[in-house]
Formats: sequence, structure tokens, C-alpha cells
Amino acid sequence: MPGTTVLIEYRYAEGDRDRLLEQARELTQLPVDVIVARSAMAIRAARDATRTIPIVMSAGLDPVRVGLVASLAHPGGSITGLTLLAENLDGKQLELLKQVVPKLSHVAFLHNRANSQSQELARAAQALRLKVTGFPVTDVADIAPAFADMKHNHVGAVLVSADALILDAHRDEIIALAARHHLPAMYSFRDFVQAGGLMSYSADLQAIYRRSASFVDKILKGTKPADLPVEQPTKFELVINLKTAKALGLAIPPSLLARADEVIQ
Repeated sequence: MPGTTVLIEYRYAEGDRDRLLEQARELTQLPVDVIVARSAMAIRAARDATRTIPIVMSAGLDPVRVGLVASLAHPGGSITGLTLLAENLDGKQLELLKQVVPKLSHVAFLHNRANSQSQELARAAQALRLKVTGFPVTDVADIAPAFADMKHNHVGAVLVSADALILDAHRDEIIALAARHHLPAMYSFRDFVQAGGLMSYSADLQAIYRRSASFVDKILKGTKPADLPVEQPTKFELVINLKTAKALGLAIPPSLLARADEVIQ
């Protein structure tokens, strides 16, 4: 309401699970009225720290599959907010990779060990006649060996999962390893492509962040999280780095360039 002062407490754990849980517990002791968490790992840490303080997901993964909410329409607990995932997003990402690498047959899926390959990804791979092999990582020490294993397994491209462990802490190393091993890579957010990655297709992250404020507003005004349906993204962005494509010897189809929201020269 007009004249009300809102104090925001920021915490950032740099991908460290233990530190994240410690920070979540610290927030519950202040105490705060609502917690906003922007990754699956942060949401879990907040849930483990409190079952009473409302939690707003700002860019979560699949909250139903990982057991954070009962359903998108009826969360049924203290957690609600926005998910990054939309129906068949994995399929769209694989389809775009296939367009860029027409002879592609084997794709690596680099992901946090805590989050396995989804059924949606498996179905999309089958429809596109692509073999997808998971390469799970737990921390930074696992990433370089994972890329070495990819080359040993003769993969033709890599799909990088949208996960805080990877996104927040190890972006630059992943981009460098993909370049070193000459692997075309599909990422989940445009900042990977702006930092030198090949391409990304995902929800508009900034729009999701802005939208999460509306959930906080409703909760502070008395609406229960259980009564606020989880929202899925409606706007998606395709970003392509032509400089990286050239370094990989790839010719991006003109039709794909015409579809792109941003083309980095």
C-alpha cells in the first residue's frame, strides 16, 4: 500500500548447497514475511528451512515432478510462483540443435546429478530420432571430466540444463569447455550466448523476475500461496552467436536467423 516500506534481504550462495541452506535458515530467523527463490536448489533450501513462511519460485524448474507443489493449478502448500518450463521446451531446444547440426544423432545432456533427465526430453529425443546421454555433475570438479566423456562417447552436441549449480557458478567454464571440445551447445539463457556460447532458447528470464513481484504483492496482501496457481512462461527467446558458429564451422540456416530474437555478430 502507499507509504509502506518494504525491506529486501538479499542472499547469494554461488551454487554452494550447504551455504544456501544456512542462508535460508538465516532468513527465517530475521524473520521475513516471504522468501523469493530463483532456482530449484534455492527453493528446496527455503522449503527445508521453513514450512510456514510463503515461498515464491522465481524461475524454478518443474515443481510438480520434484515434489514442491501438488499441481500447477493448485499448489496446495506454502510454495507458488513461476516455473521456467513450458510444455515441449526440451523438444524445441533439441529441434533447434538438429537444424544447426543436420547430421546430429547423439546429444549430451549436462545436468545437476540431483535432477535427472525428464520424460519430456526422452519423448522429444525419440520423436527427433536422437540419442540423448546424460552427463550428471555434482560440483565444478565434475564438469571437465564430463566433457571429456562426451567426446569419448562421440556426441555431436550438448544440451545444458537450466540449473543453479551450473548456471550460477560455472557458466564460463562450461562455455570454454564446449569450445575446446568443438561441441555445439544449446543453453537455457541468453547470458550464456552473450558470454560466447552458441545458442539459447528459453523463457524471458527478466520478464519472469518482474512477474514474481506480483506474487509477493498478493501474498503480502493476504492471499495464501496454496490459492495462487503456478504460472508457466508465455514468452520465449532464441539467441544465436554467429561468431561462435563460425568458430565451430557451422552455417546457421537463414530461416533460423530470421526467427532469432537476438543475433550476436
